[in-house]
Amino acid sequence: MNVIDALYSRMSIRGFKPDSVSKETIDKILEAAMHTPSWGNTQPWEIFVAAGDALEKLRQTCLSNYQKELPVKLEVPAALSFPPALKKRTEESTAGRMEILGIKREDKNARKIMSGQNYRFFGAPVVIYLCMDRSLSNWSLFDLGALSQSIMLAAQEFGIDSIPAALLVAYPDEIRAELEIPQDLEIVIGIALGYRDVQSLYSKFRSSRRPLYEVVRYKGI
Repeated sequence: MNVIDALYSRMSIRGFKPDSVSKETIDKILEAAMHTPSWGNTQPWEIFVAAGDALEKLRQTCLSNYQKELPVKLEVPAALSFPPALKKRTEESTAGRMEILGIKREDKNARKIMSGQNYRFFGAPVVIYLCMDRSLSNWSLFDLGALSQSIMLAAQEFGIDSIPAALLVAYPDEIRAELEIPQDLEIVIGIALGYRDVQSLYSKFRSSRRPLYEVVRYKGI
């Protein structure tokens, strides 16, 4: 698969098969992603991969925390609010998923079950956690973002789908304890990997993209 095909075919999957992904395949994905550029070649990323019993333990713990309504504690703070245009896009995506699932806006219980998919890690057999030293700046966050894209595009080559999600790291204390992540590392983002369950309604929604003319400003070309 070439890069253009991978960019067009990749989408955030919220319904995975339980089928395992081999360590050999994960190694190949990560080895390719290691070619991601970074500021001054700092390569600031530290990567922790959870699968099998370790991931299942985290899955049950995080889902239980969510059901108990324990507060989310992201180590990279979330935005307090979005500008109106951005807020509209995220609301439209949520509404699109709810429509496919047949969830009415006023059905709070069904909406909670839908949100709970985040804490089940969407049923994925693998979650990759990206971390960086706490002393680093937003520039290194940019590098980890680039690495995230590299991981997800490389995964496409092997028929592996993905979703990056902040709520995969909603309970960092539990993740840190299970995966033995040092305290000097900040847990930035999680990327769920696995094989798409094409029968799942959670896999049916594909979000829209802004047209080029709305985003790009040219001058001198």
